[in-house]
Amino acid sequence: MKPSLSRELFLIVFKAITVVSAVVLLIGTLSFLYFYEEAISDGICNVAVYPIEGVILPYHGLIDAPLITTPDAVKEFLTQAEAESTIQAVLMEINSPGGTPVAAERIAATMRASSLPIIGLIGDQGASGGYLAAAASDYLIASVMSDIGSIGVNMSYLEESEQLEEEGIEYVQLTAGAFKDAGTPYRDLTHEERALFERDLTIVHDHFIDLVATYRNLDREAVVALADGSTMTGSRAVEVGLIDAVGGRTEATAALAAVLDMPVADIVYCEYEPPILPF
Repeated sequence: MKPSLSRELFLIVFKAITVVSAVVLLIGTLSFLYFYEEAISDGICNVAVYPIEGVILPYHGLIDAPLITTPDAVKEFLTQAEAESTIQAVLMEINSPGGTPVAAERIAATMRASSLPIIGLIGDQGASGGYLAAAASDYLIASVMSDIGSIGVNMSYLEESEQLEEEGIEYVQLTAGAFKDAGTPYRDLTHEERALFERDLTIVHDHFIDLVATYRNLDREAVVALADGSTMTGSRAVEVGLIDAVGGRTEATAALAAVLDMPVADIVYCEYEPPILPF
């Protein structure tokens, strides 16, 4: 009986060790695949392409959106592009309705600080924070039909107090601080709260105007005249200086060739491929 028991115990321990080893190996492999960064360039392409698509947010998970661009993702990409000697410029393809102001400002600052020349190419939309990021490009192109601008700030929301009253639901206010629940949809906004929010909106709006004026090298008053929150087509945007030219990839390629002082035929794009996560 003893030898048999020892053998069974050995097999149990051996199986446990095998399973644990396999799990550890699998975790190590997945971690390596997840954290390993492939080179952007294949050694032939020399212009890195990156899309600023969808909503611009400080991090993923803030809202449920199919396409999200974050400042950290843009910074990571540009840092890697700058580290690769074969990459000589970047093409940012922007198609965004905007997002949070700080996240858009961070992306714009990262682009402007890059050691590589950056050509921006707006697709269907470069509005609000999406335009702020685009404005930081060294040269900005958009289609005649692109939706551009929306230099403004929005903080609107639905107020539901009357609906709650009809349903017999009462909002019980329990706060420490006069403005702690300001902006709750469950009661009317007071005059003092409205003044508070509008004050902050004006601060953000003024800073937005300052950034656009700086990035686009425009007179501030000229930007103020355009900063009513409306959008415009690419044909209008080029007239008022919000973009440099109208066009698409062809015009972007020509602009890159001019910046890099090389023939158009020598511009080879490193097309962006989204990362494949191991889970």
